[in-house]
Amino acid sequence: MSAINTKPLLIELFTEELPPKALRKLGEAFAQGVETSLKNDGLIADGSVTLSFATPRRLAVRCTAIRSEAPAKAIKEKLMPLAVARDATGAASPALRKKLAANGAESLAENFPNGSSDGKTLLIESDGKAECVYLVGQAAGATLASGVQHAVNYTLAKLPIPKVMGYQLADGVTEASFVRPAHGLVVLHGSDVIAATTLGLNSNNITHGHRFQGANNIEIDDASRYEALLRQYGKVEPDYATRRAMILTQLEAKAETLGATLGAPDTFADLLDEVNSLVEWPTVYVCEFEAEFLAVPQECLILTMKTNQKYFPLFDSNGKLKHQFLIVSNMALDDPSRVITGNERVVRPRLADARFFFETDKKTKLEARIPELSKVVYHNKLGTTGERIERLSQLAGDIAALIGADVAKSKRAATLAKADLVTLMVGEFPELQGTMGRYYALNDGEAADVAAACAEHYQPRFAGDALPTSGVPTAVALADKLETLAGLFGIGQMPTGDKDPFALRRHALGVIRILLEQKLDVSLKALLGKAFDAMSSKATDAKAAPALAEFIYDRLRGYLKETGASTNEIESVIAHSPDRLASVPAQLAAVQAFAALPEAASLNAANKRVANILRKAVESNESIAASNAAEEPAEAALRAALNAVTPAATALFAKGDFTGYLKSFAALKAPVDEFFEKVMVMAEDKAVRANRLALLQDLRDAMNKVADLSKLAA
Repeated sequence: MSAINTKPLLIELFTEELPPKALRKLGEAFAQGVETSLKNDGLIADGSVTLSFATPRRLAVRCTAIRSEAPAKAIKEKLMPLAVARDATGAASPALRKKLAANGAESLAENFPNGSSDGKTLLIESDGKAECVYLVGQAAGATLASGVQHAVNYTLAKLPIPKVMGYQLADGVTEASFVRPAHGLVVLHGSDVIAATTLGLNSNNITHGHRFQGANNIEIDDASRYEALLRQYGKVEPDYATRRAMILTQLEAKAETLGATLGAPDTFADLLDEVNSLVEWPTVYVCEFEAEFLAVPQECLILTMKTNQKYFPLFDSNGKLKHQFLIVSNMALDDPSRVITGNERVVRPRLADARFFFETDKKTKLEARIPELSKVVYHNKLGTTGERIERLSQLAGDIAALIGADVAKSKRAATLAKADLVTLMVGEFPELQGTMGRYYALNDGEAADVAAACAEHYQPRFAGDALPTSGVPTAVALADKLETLAGLFGIGQMPTGDKDPFALRRHALGVIRILLEQKLDVSLKALLGKAFDAMSSKATDAKAAPALAEFIYDRLRGYLKETGASTNEIESVIAHSPDRLASVPAQLAAVQAFAALPEAASLNAANKRVANILRKAVESNESIAASNAAEEPAEAALRAALNAVTPAATALFAKGDFTGYLKSFAALKAPVDEFFEKVMVMAEDKAVRANRLALLQDLRDAMNKVADLSKLAA
């Protein structure tokens, strides 16, 4: 069917206020579902564009080129084997007649296997195993009415609804279920209303404007004019992205007039999305609060404004909170004074509460709060939070000694790090744990790095998060993560599948990032040993330590994958279970540099061959020992070449020049190739065999000191 017969199709479902945090996904899924269903039915023409719309009270989609009827489809349906289709007389069997009737082609049974009916015929051909009967012909394409109804049903069934609401329809009897009660259904193909029903609604061409500032009933005369009519008469911006951009533009403009900023985009992106899902015709106004509230830590004020009120805080050029803030209203008013004063009146008690919490909390030192932690259960098998901080203090001191941090301060910081959990402020805003610990520690006169550790021991909390800034916070951060890992592995609560309720994967990745990115030259084995020592009275699973080490190496694989390294390169480094993770990036870089050499492929293959020979020799209890047995020229040449490069290579390794170390062995390509070409390793003479195996062992030990190069040949 030609493109001239296509028109835009609009489907809108009008509802009560949709959940704001789900609106964007609901809008995208609504459009995707309709598009997929129409495409499957053959109703979308080439070049059609799908546009998604979502406001707090509607989900809508417009596809720009939709056919009135889908093109006919060629069909070829295998019915049954010929032996089953034919009865004893050669006529159509009852089984075939039944199958044809189901396909609306029962008349084809009369002249079996010849004849045609409504463009359908029977075809007999082999399916590769036996001759079969096929029904071939043309099937009529889907009509737009059936396709639209199918699309509506398909889409609503697949929407990612966070929580379904049951409600009663207008008849007072029928029950319906949806994310929110639905009150209108628009289905337009061009200017034509297409009949469809859902949730007790019949389709029409009437939509509804802004609840207070737009026309209640708006007739959509053509699907292509949907947005324009809503904007003009409804005071509704239906496009989610356009509305978001409108809000952001207004926010930035208002902030600029005040000489302020909104902060980093990622700090208010979620709030912008949420506010965008609460308004249909956004307007930004400036409000303010009393400057005296700025004496409260700004994190508290920011959180209460964003979380409780959906307000946008403003900052000066130094990142300090200003006493002005921005609100996004759903009302465009000539005189917004009542809206502004109303919001200022609402925020004031919230800020007063934050000030009360802060001033009250400061009256009790963090140290005095520690006994309260003994009343807080951390884990039923691992005891209270009070018991936990005793373990953290011990472990932080041990780790501080390993990494060269102040032991006494690290133990002190670990003792205080969780005390803010029982403050009023953190009780009201759990997101501020650690942050308030820093403020209260400084107020108590604690050392700056002890106070910093109270906040930074949670870091890194997510991918890309900052690391602890100095030795004491680093020691406590490692202690916090390793104590959690050792404790839960020690009682057998490892992550399974996608389930990781204690965020152990995140804790392991945090340990990896700290060790690698801060280049801490410390033994992973020693760290895990100290962690399990601290957990000795609680963690009793003997398999826990090696299981945890492997868990960390598995997370290391994922971390290194993000650098762009190949799987074989990563496995070559991890094969040796590197104990000092800080060296891993240099080892990986050395492997990548070696792999780029022209000699690498041959030497990697030789390494793999050597590994297999030595493995089989060990399995056969072969002697591997150097002797004075006579050597063939190729054997002696390889030994001489290995002895020649080893001293310089060893010096490079001692300096940490892993790349130079590996490149040193490129000179062995020719003698290695010649050795395998001319020397039989498994000679009949045991002494000769043992000597050659010892040479290969020396070769493998030398070449694979940085990484297992045989993995590169996998």
